[in-house]
Amino acid sequence: MREDRAVFGSKHRKLRFVDIFCGIGGFRIAFERAGAECVFSCDWDKFSQLTYAANFGETPQGDIHDVAVADIPKFDILCAGFPCQPFSLAGVSKKLSLGRKHGFEDEKQGNLFFDLASIISFHQPPAFVLENVKHLKRHDQGRTFEIIYRTLTEELGYTVYYKVIDARSVVPQHRERIFLVGFKPWRYFEFPQFPAEGPKLETILDADVLDKYTLTDHLWQYLQDYAKKHQAAGNGFGFGLFAGKDVARTLSARYHKDGSEILISQGPQKNPRRLTPRECCRLMGYPNDFKIPVSDTQAYRQFGNSVVVPVVERIAKEVVLSLERPPNITPDLALQVAERQQSEALDTPLARKKQVRYVVKRTKKD
Repeated sequence: MREDRAVFGSKHRKLRFVDIFCGIGGFRIAFERAGAECVFSCDWDKFSQLTYAANFGETPQGDIHDVAVADIPKFDILCAGFPCQPFSLAGVSKKLSLGRKHGFEDEKQGNLFFDLASIISFHQPPAFVLENVKHLKRHDQGRTFEIIYRTLTEELGYTVYYKVIDARSVVPQHRERIFLVGFKPWRYFEFPQFPAEGPKLETILDADVLDKYTLTDHLWQYLQDYAKKHQAAGNGFGFGLFAGKDVARTLSARYHKDGSEILISQGPQKNPRRLTPRECCRLMGYPNDFKIPVSDTQAYRQFGNSVVVPVVERIAKEVVLSLERPPNITPDLALQVAERQQSEALDTPLARKKQVRYVVKRTKKD
């Protein structure tokens, strides 16, 4: 039987987590801020590995298929933002237009969820946190999500909580993602509360930006013509033009192509510009000293594929809090248990002796 590592009311060691499909380390920053320790990371993309290594001092393992499940160190929490392109609305549309398979039928990325399931099945961690696009819940008329949910609950025996969260309450970006949090055995868990109002774009924009980020006349005219064509056809495709007081659209991995989903207005006399990689870094909630050792193209892809750090951080703190309570117990009952344990600890011969000494000292002093 697996030991329950997180013991309520005791001085236990740090909770350990693994960072699967780690990208550039958004999950890692969040869970380390919550007091946990990373013991394993992996990502197949060599450029993401460069950024991860520059910021954490270690290079993630490569393709998860090349890692034996038994070789992954013991851990308490599995973290994974498994590839979302097979399930995202934009990803599915693109694959359909190219005649490619999507969802679980995507041979390269669609079956990676089952690699996670294999790791969970072998290691039986007390908890996991998974992240994906909002569209996962609706993909293939809900059948994809049903398979995932039933695999985690019926086959693996976890209690699963899930919620779609919009990051706009903590970063100036409308970005909805679904989070699945699982526990075994059952533990009380609530998703964190988020502010009603979030920051605006002006909080992440630089005052001075290189001219190379301003759109050329040719590209700006193309985007305007493209938007007009689709508006005439009744489609919603087009660029997004924003000012400092606005909240941006979702930053995507394709931002490096033309930046059309988030263009920053520079006034009527100048073409709009793209966000810089550093601004994208802030838009995703990474610290300002986060190192970006790769090209702009790779940086745009990396931040566009990332989780929003402050969103995951809030979830991570709630997960850690749940693991620090006894299993199968509510917070109110946990408090009662802690108070009883404290009372019993004080009701020992040694404790009573100390209490008598304390009373005597107070009496003499008075």
